[in-house]
Amino acid sequence: MCSQPRRKETKMAEKPKVAICWLGGCGGCDEAVVDINEVLLRVANAFELVLWPVALDFKYHRIEGMHDGEIALSIVNGNIRNSEQEEIAKLLRKKSQLVLAFGACACFGGTPGLANLTTKEDIFNWVYRDAPTVVNPNGNYPQTRSYVDGKELTLPEFYGQVYALNEIIEVDYYLPGCPPPPYLVMSAVSAVLEDKLPPKGSTLSPHRALCDTCPRNKTIPSRIALKDIKRIHEVEAEPDSCFLAQGIICLGPATRTGCGESCININIPCRGCFGPVEGVVDSGAKFVSALASILDADDEEQVARITSQIVDLVGYLYRFSLPISILNRRRV
Repeated sequence: MCSQPRRKETKMAEKPKVAICWLGGCGGCDEAVVDINEVLLRVANAFELVLWPVALDFKYHRIEGMHDGEIALSIVNGNIRNSEQEEIAKLLRKKSQLVLAFGACACFGGTPGLANLTTKEDIFNWVYRDAPTVVNPNGNYPQTRSYVDGKELTLPEFYGQVYALNEIIEVDYYLPGCPPPPYLVMSAVSAVLEDKLPPKGSTLSPHRALCDTCPRNKTIPSRIALKDIKRIHEVEAEPDSCFLAQGIICLGPATRTGCGESCININIPCRGCFGPVEGVVDSGAKFVSALASILDADDEEQVARITSQIVDLVGYLYRFSLPISILNRRRV
């Protein structure tokens, strides 16, 4: 009987590893990843997903057991507010070649960053004591360590402020948005798959202001002169006219484009989820400068009257970016 020639065994090339992790966020960024639809299949074919807690049952100890730099790319969404989130961020940084800050919370601190306007103590007092719906007769507050039936229970330490990801670890790339739109997610994934990434530190979205791509751009008058400032719910905004020309605050002049004008298209002004335009340190301060130039006022009294119509100026200017702004947080 003739023996068959033995097949030469070949070791399959190991796929690059990718981790996706959700820190201090709402979960919308994980939904944005799902929204890339069939591109996920390309990712699954090209990479080995080693961590995605919202979708797959992988444990952190598996990541701890990897070699440093073994993960090709970690996509991290959410800000950092407690010690567990910081620990995970640092672990992924150590084990990853590249880290992508994904979404407004990771890039800038996001809407949770507005909590920097108050103190940790005030937050705890409201949530566990003072809110009208709270029933807490024993005055219990969360503790990092407590004992029940002789067993120690632990909780992460709650920090005194919210941090953007790059305040805790080095970040290689940024993809802003609340959440990032599918077409930019697909573009970023394709850049990784095809090894066509720009220089480290780049933001993976256009380097222009939203006003440059806004469909209402053509309706801007030669000179905007604001005599009054209105809130969007107080008026019926013209659906095709520049919001600022209507006296409605829109952060388009100081915000990076790339969102697809999704808010503008449903007649809602920009609130800044894509963060500062290229070269701008503080988008809020940039917009204040722009706003000052279009106020129709001849003296300080008129300026005060118009600006007094702005309710919660800091909330308008830094809805998504307070932790990375010059203000950063409340000083006590």
